[in-house]
Amino acid sequence: MATVTERAAGRVAYAVGQAARVGWFFGQYALAARLGGNRPDPDARPPGPFPSTAEVLADLRGLLRRDWRNIEAGLYRMPHDLVGNPRRLLADAARFLRDVPEVQRRRRSGGNAEVFRAPLPGSEKLPRYYRQNFHFQTDGYLSDRSARLYDHQVEVLFGGGADAMRRQVLVPVAEHLHGRPVRDLRLLDVAAGTGRFLTFVKDNWPRLDVTALDLSAPYLAQARRTLAPWSRHHAVQAPAEAMPFPDASFDVVTCIFLLHELPRKVRARAAAEMARVLKPGGLLVVMDSLQTGDKPRFDALLRLFPVTFHEPYYGDYVARDFAPLFTAQGLAEERRDLAFMSKLVAFRRSAAPVAGS
Repeated sequence: MATVTERAAGRVAYAVGQAARVGWFFGQYALAARLGGNRPDPDARPPGPFPSTAEVLADLRGLLRRDWRNIEAGLYRMPHDLVGNPRRLLADAARFLRDVPEVQRRRRSGGNAEVFRAPLPGSEKLPRYYRQNFHFQTDGYLSDRSARLYDHQVEVLFGGGADAMRRQVLVPVAEHLHGRPVRDLRLLDVAAGTGRFLTFVKDNWPRLDVTALDLSAPYLAQARRTLAPWSRHHAVQAPAEAMPFPDASFDVVTCIFLLHELPRKVRARAAAEMARVLKPGGLLVVMDSLQTGDKPRFDALLRLFPVTFHEPYYGDYVARDFAPLFTAQGLAEERRDLAFMSKLVAFRRSAAPVAGS
């Protein structure tokens, strides 16, 4: 058990590291705004009150306090890379800022289908809904360049809070795994992207078998590199709505920031697939964007988001609580929580009935 001195030192290290992250990424968000890279047309601004910068930062500080409390309580470890490699951070920042003018060009021209009109190698057979320049970013999700930059872009968007939001998914996972033989269990991360969340999973449960599923071959290649320090990890290219796994294949399924990027019918099919591959007694944890009414003072900001960052299905997503998609598949909702700009809902598949009961 950590001593009082060790806990105090950890608290200071965490606070200093997170302050540096927030300053670094929030500063880039502000700079991109000045350069026009995340500023919408004023005429597109929806009516209603917007949270001030001070309110957003206060919410972010609340997330970080929760993150530290979870670490202090032993639910998960201190982030393995709280302060990243300075050289990598500078290189990623330079790439991000170089791309800002291109993002702004697409925003002004409505250029959200470049990757459809000029397909990148290997993308022609992917679903039409996926072949877009999501967020107006260069190459959408379909190139090595995009995969290298993605995690940095997300941290800029959330002012350095993206990883802390992802780590909230570890809380119900930790509770589920407690006392179980981890090396005999399997976890599936749906729409795993570059594998960032799975690095936190493997850092806490290195013997847990994990599978990253995603539609993007370049992002999965990045996930393999990201997860290289650990063993027992797999990468599968497939859509969430048609997974190539048998029924009841996984003890835990996680899905982070996917649902808002799917058309409504595809969203429902993906939910059905997640339920299908979950074992009896298994845990499903879904984290996605806030939805309308979750934090009323943020509602206008949610309406603005798909205008500023191309998100064609976001307006439909925020209008409908996603939990019924999963309860309709026989899952029981166990936990619901809000963490900064995210909403977490955990579900349980009932255990198999006892023979003869």
